[in-house]
Amino acid sequence: MKVLVLGSGVIGTSIAYDLARDGHDVDVLERQPGPALETSYANAGEVSPGYSAPWAGPGVPVKAIKWLLMRHRPLVIRPRLDAAMWRWGLAMLANCTARAYARNKGRMVPIAEYSRDLLGALRAETGIAYDERAQGTLQLFRTQRQLDGIGGDVEVLRQYGVPFEVLDRAGFVRVEPALALTQEKFVGALRLPGDETGDCFVFTNRLAEMAIALGARFRFGTTIQALERDGQRVAGVRTDAGVYTADRYVLALGSWSARMLEPLGLRLPVYPVKGYSITVPITDPAGAPESTVMDETHKVAVTRLGDRIRVGGTAELAGYSLALREARRATLEHVVSDLFPRGGDVRQASFWCGLRPMTPDGTPIVGATPYANLLLATGHGTLGWTMATGTGRVIADLVAGRRPEIDISELGLSRYAR
Repeated sequence: MKVLVLGSGVIGTSIAYDLARDGHDVDVLERQPGPALETSYANAGEVSPGYSAPWAGPGVPVKAIKWLLMRHRPLVIRPRLDAAMWRWGLAMLANCTARAYARNKGRMVPIAEYSRDLLGALRAETGIAYDERAQGTLQLFRTQRQLDGIGGDVEVLRQYGVPFEVLDRAGFVRVEPALALTQEKFVGALRLPGDETGDCFVFTNRLAEMAIALGARFRFGTTIQALERDGQRVAGVRTDAGVYTADRYVLALGSWSARMLEPLGLRLPVYPVKGYSITVPITDPAGAPESTVMDETHKVAVTRLGDRIRVGGTAELAGYSLALREARRATLEHVVSDLFPRGGDVRQASFWCGLRPMTPDGTPIVGATPYANLLLATGHGTLGWTMATGTGRVIADLVAGRRPEIDISELGLSRYAR
């Protein structure tokens, strides 16, 4: 079957690989000169199924007000005359209940766990390397109130059999020895030993090479202009290089997916939430993290990637703006220096931002649309890297007419119609 994949971030490339492995005739359309040059380029580096949780939850509206007042705040809102922003924000607020949080986390964890298992199998089968480590995620709490509030998350982890540990200071220093210098700043931690880390950009490029070796074609430097339709089917994709046609189409354009679907009469509740990162060269390996450390107060992840430290976080609602704001860099520098003062030289750090495609309930949109030959794979938010291999396999199963190995009934666009 001829399949056209729109987008070559980590999601689109994972889909292309699985489709090509199944023997399909695959073309990938990408406006950039290579894969993973937008949101997948310099993300936090986490493959964190255990940390898969929606942003919307009980108490978040009150917390958001406090975050907006912090000097190094994890949330920034730049109001715009944008109906999509306000619709998304109101829908997210509607998900800030205990019931919705449990439901949405329950939707997210299975595909994240499935992806983690598939990623391990892919490494074993192909030997793909990407500065990977499998030493878990450590979520640090600066206050007893934060530590006492993890009960809901722990309950869901138990429900899905996700291993975890609640650690005191001695416990988290045991797994992250460099924190011995700063341990007094934290009261405890939640460790998820099954989580992994890795360089998403390196992974995506190597996976693209493997997909090309299987026959997939990546049409880089090709700007998608519109989807053309014929009744309830997609008839083609209009680009600056002409019209491409296929039997099936897969939309994996991240934050741009919603705009692409509007002319087809589909309202996709995906909105860009800008995240930032810095990449810091390691100067003292013993003073750097071993894996990923999450600062719960600032919502920032500090991850070791080979000889670098990736520091990623903050959430900025500012439409599709890619402006780099120095205040956000200051927050990232503050967190890594506060946790690992000897680990790296922030004066040599590179600074980056990307647009995370967020849904109001935190769950990705994967599956069918009202258009018979159009599938969606978007809305993964901060968890695209975590959920990529599972998403690729699910889409390949749907294209082949196979039942996916996990239940995807609650991942589709149809859940918003209900």
